[in-house]
Amino acid sequence: MTEQPDQNPNLERVRLWDPAIRIFHWALLICVVAAWGLGKFGPDIMTLHFYFGYAVAALLGFRLIWGLVGPKAVRFTHFIYSPKTTLSYASKIMERKPSYWRGHNPVGAMAVFALLGVLIAQVATGLMGDPDDYINVGPLASYVGYDNASLAIDIHETLASILLILVIIHVAAVAFYKLWKREDLIKPMITGWKWVKKSETD
Repeated sequence: MTEQPDQNPNLERVRLWDPAIRIFHWALLICVVAAWGLGKFGPDIMTLHFYFGYAVAALLGFRLIWGLVGPKAVRFTHFIYSPKTTLSYASKIMERKPSYWRGHNPVGAMAVFALLGVLIAQVATGLMGDPDDYINVGPLASYVGYDNASLAIDIHETLASILLILVIIHVAAVAFYKLWKREDLIKPMITGWKWVKKSETD
């Protein structure tokens, strides 16, 4: 029989994720999915795609600020790990037990930085892109020149495929933790509460 977290003296239940980061997480999910779907499947006039793109830009701006001044668990300095720590965590990731990590674990941290980096690049290229249709032109396209604006569209489309891959990996990782490691990562992002080790060292 699996031991319950409240029966383990080495664990504690803490309010890990603050309301702002939880709202950010779910709002970003909605806006990214909507923008990606509208970009891939239309309509031809991308007004709604742009609006959701602007929303993503605003959310990313918030996350960058919150990563500097927000609560400890969401600050970037809290989940920048050394290669040694990352490799140590990765070597034990297949163990069939929860990690009870206090915040983003080292592998999850890499995914966070990868997603943020791709999304920032995606927003930037969207703002600068010119698909040469005289309609769906980014508001900054005229400032970067025609060649750069055309290149931005090509990069924007490539990044859309990379983003899809990263999202699929993220969803698969959440499912892996739930089904294999018996650790629910979704509920804490809804309630804010999570069982973690009393010591921050693994």
